[in-house]
Amino acid sequence: MSDMSDVKALVFDVFGTVVDWRSSLIADFTKWGSSQGISADWTALVDAWRRAYMPSMDVVRHHPERGFAKLDTLHRQSLEVLIEKFRIIGLSDADLRHLTLGWHRLHPWADSVGGLTRLKTKYIISPLSNGNVALLTNMAKFAGLPWDLIMSAELFEHYKPDPQAYLGAAALLNLKPEQVMMVAAHNNDLEAAQKLGLKTAFVPRITEYGPHQSRDFKADGEWDVVADDFGDLAKRMGC
Repeated sequence: MSDMSDVKALVFDVFGTVVDWRSSLIADFTKWGSSQGISADWTALVDAWRRAYMPSMDVVRHHPERGFAKLDTLHRQSLEVLIEKFRIIGLSDADLRHLTLGWHRLHPWADSVGGLTRLKTKYIISPLSNGNVALLTNMAKFAGLPWDLIMSAELFEHYKPDPQAYLGAAALLNLKPEQVMMVAAHNNDLEAAQKLGLKTAFVPRITEYGPHQSRDFKADGEWDVVADDFGDLAKRMGC
């Protein structure tokens, strides 16, 4: 473990690292579909929706002339395509909105709230997520996430792994990059942060993608901290 004495803030990837998006959405949509009499392969829809996540942001990243689009908008656009693909018929605009807002209703991993609460006693803690501000705020209320503030790609109009997101977070906190630690279950997120001078912590979430998990089973880089879960991270960070 590296010297952490200068670290003042921990910023967190959220989807997959703090919250269990896959199980949350599948359970939410299955229950909702049953109540509405709507039959669909919700598991397949959720998995396909997540696969559309990075490509949708890449369109924004590689076509700046189109302007920035927040994640709620990208999620809705992807959903409309997938509804056609999976031949789910009879959905109203209100139904599509309800499904899109499912990303606001994600449940935390079992160790997330307790670990964050401990870390908050010593450090500034915040999401640094591609989710938009409203999404992250509503999720925090729903899941009981004790953030000190909400930092989102929307604030910087750049999605991770663009440098502007990581450096923008440090600047908002009036901290040097090396005073900020990026916490993620995704090695590529940490790699991008480390190249910019941020400290890094890896916490594995080996069931994030369910049976489709193909990476991030372990730390693949020389990260400053490798922890078993958020409770272990809090312990290693002196909380």
